[in-house]
Amino acid sequence: MSERAPFAKMNGIGNEIIVVDMRGRADRVAAAAAVALNADPSMRFDQIMAVHDPRTPGTDAFVEILNSDGSAAQACGNGTRCVVQALAAETGRAVFTLETVAGLLNTREHEDGTISVDLGKPRFGWQDIPLAEEFRDTRMIELQIGPIDAPVLYSPSVASMGNPHAIFWVDEDVWSYDLDRFGPLLESHPIFPERANITIAQVTARDAMTIRTWERGAGLTKACGSAACAAAVSAARTGRTGRAVTVTAPSGGKLLIEWRDDDHVIMTGPAEWEFSGLLDPATGSWEREVEGAA
Repeated sequence: MSERAPFAKMNGIGNEIIVVDMRGRADRVAAAAAVALNADPSMRFDQIMAVHDPRTPGTDAFVEILNSDGSAAQACGNGTRCVVQALAAETGRAVFTLETVAGLLNTREHEDGTISVDLGKPRFGWQDIPLAEEFRDTRMIELQIGPIDAPVLYSPSVASMGNPHAIFWVDEDVWSYDLDRFGPLLESHPIFPERANITIAQVTARDAMTIRTWERGAGLTKACGSAACAAAVSAARTGRTGRAVTVTAPSGGKLLIEWRDDDHVIMTGPAEWEFSGLLDPATGSWEREVEGAA
């Protein structure tokens, strides 16, 4: 058994997150530990955000992201807000630069408790998403589910927000689609060599939309920040909305997504602490901190 690491169970508008403090140590959270943790109903999560010592001068931490199936993720916007809230509570600071395998994230906690994350520039080139074959225009690609002459979902927009996303546009309520059945098929479709996050999106106004997401490596989720960003930029790119959109997640939580003129995507929303404790990064065994203990 390895030395236990402090953790906080948190959520970002319902996106279930575990923030693990791995600073000052050389080991990592094992894939097997992630699977074991997710098997416990009390610890079920979408992503683990493992906070390590910074690797690059000028950054505050390196964050490794694991999905609930133990696979690695490149980006998690809701999880990043949880990390920022934890670091802000620890340090009293409001501004942090975090590094992930997808690059640097500039973040800020506001006085009202909401947190903004600069998720950088979206990528639309087929090879950057990536796709398995060339599509000149990724605003709409040839992909469908259901009968050829009457597909249930078809012609998604695709984009990368550090991780691959496919957004299927629908006119009906997003809850009327059997995403738990279609999601696994589309996530692992051969067109996505690294799998993909699958989102159903309904635009409800020029500045509003509702989404549901089947998250790569995690399944159905109450919220997905990078999916909200991918849907927002894809909606603007296809003329469905402007460049500032409020995205409502299945949890009912809302994120403000702004696609600035400098091409950077800014996501703003809350984070919530649930409970804290200690866990073994090798096995996933854990114990909850007793509230009020000295």
